[in-house]
Amino acid sequence: MEDVITVTYMEDTAQQAGLKTKRILIPDIGWDSATNCFVDLDEKVIKTVFKLYPWEMMLRDEFGSHMLETSGAVQWMEPIWKMMFSNKGLLAILWELYPGHANLLETHLGGPEKMTEYVKKPLLGREGANITLKTAHGETSTSGPYGDGRYVYQAVAPIPQIKSRYPVIGSWVIDGEAAGMGIRESSGMITDNLSRFVPHRFE
Repeated sequence: MEDVITVTYMEDTAQQAGLKTKRILIPDIGWDSATNCFVDLDEKVIKTVFKLYPWEMMLRDEFGSHMLETSGAVQWMEPIWKMMFSNKGLLAILWELYPGHANLLETHLGGPEKMTEYVKKPLLGREGANITLKTAHGETSTSGPYGDGRYVYQAVAPIPQIKSRYPVIGSWVIDGEAAGMGIRESSGMITDNLSRFVPHRFE
C-alpha cells in the first residue's frame, strides 16, 4: 500500500509539472532487441522511469544486464549509483577508515567483535526488516526477505521514548543546503514500514 501511495504521489507531481505519465508494473516492462530499448505494453520506448524496485534485484532479473547497456539512454530514478549508499557495508568501511569519529557508530562486518550491545542489519535490508537488536534488556528481532547471511553489526544509538513512541528524524540535503525534514515514529526501537511519518519542512 505504501508503494502505491508513493508512486501515485510521484505521478501526480510529474503531471502537475506538465509531463505525461504511464503507470506500469516492473514485470510488464519489455525489451526490444531490434532497437535495444525498454518498451511499455504498447511497445513505446521508455526513456524515463521512477521506480521503487531495488537495483540489486533488478540487476539479477532476466533483462538486468540491459540496465547497464542503456544507462545513457534511460533516466532511472533513483539512479544506479544509489546502490553504493544503500549497502550498509559502507558503514563498516567508514568506521575502519575513521574509528571513533563523532558522526559514526562503531560498525563491523561478520560479527559484533567486542560490542555487547549492537544492532545486526542485513547489508541490503530495508524498512526495518531482518533486524536484530541486542541490549542489556534482551534481544528483539524482525522478520523479512533480506536475511541472506550478510550482515553488519552496529553499535546501538539509543532513541528517546516519548509517550510510547520512538521518533527518528530524517533530513534531506541538496548541494550542501538543508531542503527538508521528516519525522518517523515507531512503537519500538526498530523503525519499520508501519511507522508514523510526518513531513516537518520542505523547501
